[in-house]
Amino acid sequence: MLECGINYKDIQKALNFKVSQVAGCLITHEHQDHCKSTKEVLRAGVNVYLSHGTAQALNLNHHRIKTVESLKQFQLGTWTVLPFSVEHDVSEPLGYLIMNDKGEKLLFATDTYFIRYRFKGINIIAVECNYSEEILNNNIINGEVPYVFKRRVERSHFSLENYKDFLQANDLSEVREIWMLHMSSRNANPEKFKEEIKGQTGKMVYVA
Repeated sequence: MLECGINYKDIQKALNFKVSQVAGCLITHEHQDHCKSTKEVLRAGVNVYLSHGTAQALNLNHHRIKTVESLKQFQLGTWTVLPFSVEHDVSEPLGYLIMNDKGEKLLFATDTYFIRYRFKGINIIAVECNYSEEILNNNIINGEVPYVFKRRVERSHFSLENYKDFLQANDLSEVREIWMLHMSSRNANPEKFKEEIKGQTGKMVYVA
């Protein structure tokens, strides 16, 4: 399970009330929209994997808390997981490269303004695309977004422009799907973003 930032009842429903059968839950950082139901997930008997900094920030002390480190690979059931550091205004945020027993790879990263690493052989990319610089600047000019908000967004979230650069810098030869995550309701245009990335990559693109 990737994150648990929604109500636990919704997690239960989505998993047909079989939460205890989940191999583990990966958490990226301590903001509530990513870890809101951590305690309930732990009580359900699911191991939760996160950085030491995130565990400290959440003040979690439980035998099912498993702290992991950037670039130190580990096994989670039949999955091989490689955490990697990302850039966000929190303690020790992580992204994850996840590979199944068939060698298929999923790249997952959210709430970061930059990803320093390059990846090969990815099949599914699920990375945040929160805003575009053009829309954010226009909203500031029009008074819809306070100027003080600008720096926080730029130092916390992935822009469309950075998203494009990231895709261009990586090997997309085996990519089947691209998922654009964590999109702003004010500073983004989902359909326009989707079409631009589809045009750049020629891949199936989804907004979630």
